[in-house]
Amino acid sequence: METLKLRIEKEGRAGKTVTVIAGFTREKRLMEDQTGMLKRRLGCGGTFAGGEILLQGDLRVRVRPLLKQLGYGVKG
Repeated sequence: METLKLRIEKEGRAGKTVTVIAGFTREKRLMEDQTGMLKRRLGCGGTFAGGEILLQGDLRVRVRPLLKQLGYGVKG
């Protein structure tokens, strides 16, 4: 089981909050598919870049149970 790290960032994003999910070791195509699934389920924008999923807004509370359902451990 992979353990992922959740954090929020505001620096360098024009004051907008972004939820960052880091620590993926799976292939890029799978992560892009999971990014799309998370965006649809959470009703937000986002992208997969630099090995991290970036979701618009502070979604830590809502994304944690979704990641656990997918079989990931979550810190942060």
